[in-house]
Amino acid sequence: MITRRLLGASLGAGAALGLARGSVSAAPPVLSFPKGFRWGCATSAYQIEGAVNEDGRGRSIWDDYSHTPGKIANGDTGDVACDSYHRYREDTQLLKGLGANAYRFSIAWPRIFPDGRGNPNPKGVDHYDRLVDNLLENGIEPHATLYHWDLPTALTGGWQSRETAYAFADYAGLMAEKLSDRVDHFMTMNEFKTFVDGGYAFGLYAPGLRLPAAELHQVAHNVLLAHGLGVQAIRAKAKRRVQVGVAENTDSPVPVIETAENIAAAHSAMRHMNGAYLVPILEGRYPEDRLAPEAHPPKIEASDMAVISGPLDFLALNVYAPTYVRAAPDRPRGYAVVPRPKSFPTMMMSWLMVGPEAGYWAVRLASEVWKPRDLYISENGCAANDALVDGQVNDTDRVMFLRNYIANLRRATAEGYPLRGYFVWSLLDNFEWGEGYTKRFGIHYVDYQTQQRIPKLSAAWYRELIKQNALV
Repeated sequence: MITRRLLGASLGAGAALGLARGSVSAAPPVLSFPKGFRWGCATSAYQIEGAVNEDGRGRSIWDDYSHTPGKIANGDTGDVACDSYHRYREDTQLLKGLGANAYRFSIAWPRIFPDGRGNPNPKGVDHYDRLVDNLLENGIEPHATLYHWDLPTALTGGWQSRETAYAFADYAGLMAEKLSDRVDHFMTMNEFKTFVDGGYAFGLYAPGLRLPAAELHQVAHNVLLAHGLGVQAIRAKAKRRVQVGVAENTDSPVPVIETAENIAAAHSAMRHMNGAYLVPILEGRYPEDRLAPEAHPPKIEASDMAVISGPLDFLALNVYAPTYVRAAPDRPRGYAVVPRPKSFPTMMMSWLMVGPEAGYWAVRLASEVWKPRDLYISENGCAANDALVDGQVNDTDRVMFLRNYIANLRRATAEGYPLRGYFVWSLLDNFEWGEGYTKRFGIHYVDYQTQQRIPKLSAAWYRELIKQNALV
């Protein structure tokens, strides 16, 4: 944490070195990140690619859902999105212009297997070959996510079927075989909790179902099994040693006051709030309360938990809003959630509370509870009220948001937690799921009529941060 004392010490050191008033110097060490830290941007296939009917791509559940009247704001779809399928070279240049050294993208499963499994589509594989080569030619490290919600429609039963987990393993193995000579980092899935609850419990995301508890929990188990089988397939098919992990939208408990009691409560909350997915993956078991008969547990076969909990090389966290907690000795798990006041600041999404401490505590708690070797922030960003005025977007609110979250990540690296990189969400304004194109998360403004990309003030800020490898 940057305190007045540390800042004063840094300024005092500058004076001792004889820096003249008004002179410009490099950022003091207290603001710097470790050497070799990865700075990048994140996107996902359905949100940016478009070209949904080109080069043999099959349909996904998001194609079907977005074309269902009343599901998406303004009737928007991902049919064109940012047209990145055709403009990926232009988008690589945006990354290069930032000085980014890493890019997290997702692969569209229905481009590779239009029918979900069977014979791969060469044109789909070729597209990601070209994307990876283009990134590497420009000095940008590719980080590939294999599932960012675009399940092939053709798979009978979807995630309600255990067979889909085996289809995912086939797909993951193929992509490892094709790309592992050049791609070092693979993430199996993105945000289990979001796509399972959103799509199968609340009916707000594709495929728009509201399942009873037993069926919902079976879906959750099937996607966990797919992750575990995918890890095995990547390791079996990769041409060399690669890094395999997963990206989850963790609940990020923050001790409302940093006392020993509240910090202990946050540890308990981290494990409990993320018990549905991270506990099975990282501990090889379901929490006991999820296996009780009244909880309608899933059907679990003998080897499932060993598969689900196969060793990972890294854990990636999508960090947005905090959940403030306090010690509550009278509660079964020793913590209570502190309710959000109506006056609490948010960004353009009502759920996105501005709580920068979430960055530090997500990293610290994940490190202390599960002890992963490496951690990444795979997503962090915000929607803002971006207005294009005279060719510029002065998104000072987004700069404020990012600067404060990244300051908390700097605290985590300074304290020795194994955070290796950060991916801002997102490189581009894009299709924001149920919000369509009404919400903008990008650091580059996209004119959806012309597909022109325009760097925002936040892009200029991020460029300078990357250049200095320090807060600016």
